[in-house]
Amino acid sequence: MNGKIYSINVSKTKGIAKTQVPQAKLVENLGVEGDAHASEGTRQVSLLSWESIMTQKECPKVKDKNVELKPGDFGENITTEGIKLSDLKIGDKLTLGDGIVLEISKIGKECHKYCAIYYKIGDCIMPKEGIFAKVLSGGIIKTGDKITK
Repeated sequence: MNGKIYSINVSKTKGIAKTQVPQAKLVENLGVEGDAHASEGTRQVSLLSWESIMTQKECPKVKDKNVELKPGDFGENITTEGIKLSDLKIGDKLTLGDGIVLEISKIGKECHKYCAIYYKIGDCIMPKEGIFAKVLSGGIIKTGDKITK
């Protein structure tokens, strides 16, 4: 199972869409350096596929079918492409770029009542399609880096 990093996204504040950056440092047992969500625990790094974001517009709950969605809008740190995240299980390991290793630690999330993306489009896919991982081996990741299982 192979894919790539479509986008890397960070924010200094919780509860807002993340901003795309060309590269980031993943810190072992912490997450994305400088991101508001970086902390020990099971949700160190969040991943969501670009394919899931693009199909979100087709959801009947979406109020505005013309809304522009971009990487980071759902609060994910890493937007993937070409890898079926729904096939991953807790404990699976992903290698990013030059040997950065993530371990899948959580599938989906409990979404608080109404997040920013809910107000923007009327639905959120992170509770169903987002995954979380722990950083087992850190390093620098860049947009376009390969992801392998």
